[in-house]
Amino acid sequence: MAVRIHLNGQWFLGSLALVLSIGIMTATTTSDAATNAQTQAGWQLLQRGETGLVVAMRHAIAPGTGDPANFKLGDCSTQRNLSAQGRTQAQQIGAEFRNRNIKIARVLSSQWCRCLETAKLINLGKVEPLRTLNSFFSDSSKEARQTATIRKLIVDNRNTKGAVIMVTHQVNITALTNIVPQSGEAVILKSDPQGKIQIVGRIGRF
Repeated sequence: MAVRIHLNGQWFLGSLALVLSIGIMTATTTSDAATNAQTQAGWQLLQRGETGLVVAMRHAIAPGTGDPANFKLGDCSTQRNLSAQGRTQAQQIGAEFRNRNIKIARVLSSQWCRCLETAKLINLGKVEPLRTLNSFFSDSSKEARQTATIRKLIVDNRNTKGAVIMVTHQVNITALTNIVPQSGEAVILKSDPQGKIQIVGRIGRF
């Protein structure tokens, strides 16, 4: 079916499929531009050393979804782990922080092996395993309690000098921010004086 398309001040004749394609391309471009702007703003905040910044980072690339049926928290051989690409990605993320001379206060991590390995490979400080950052992908009943605890952690660190890095999972970050990060991406958060959590920047995928 032919339809009229208004683009950049002009009318064109095209198919419905073309209209949908243009719409998707435009939305994607706008989204990418917004993410790039947030990434630039995020790095600037981190480099200025503002207090209270918390970097909620999704673990690096670990192919697959969820974990095997025989998953055991203390046994990495039963879990979905970082690939070689994921390990390289984690090292690149850490190098970027060091190259920008960003001060790190703490490095917290989920107890899942792919998060702990990411946290160790970014090599930005001693890694502190934290149960609150564990995935609730297979048990959504834990979502509300864990998200509330993470919010409190962010509020409690609002006067901390240096960034607090939290290496965690997509579901945890999405519950907190409504953002669905890709592997290795991060959302930079900060609490205002009233305890409201604000998204102040992002770090795009490497």
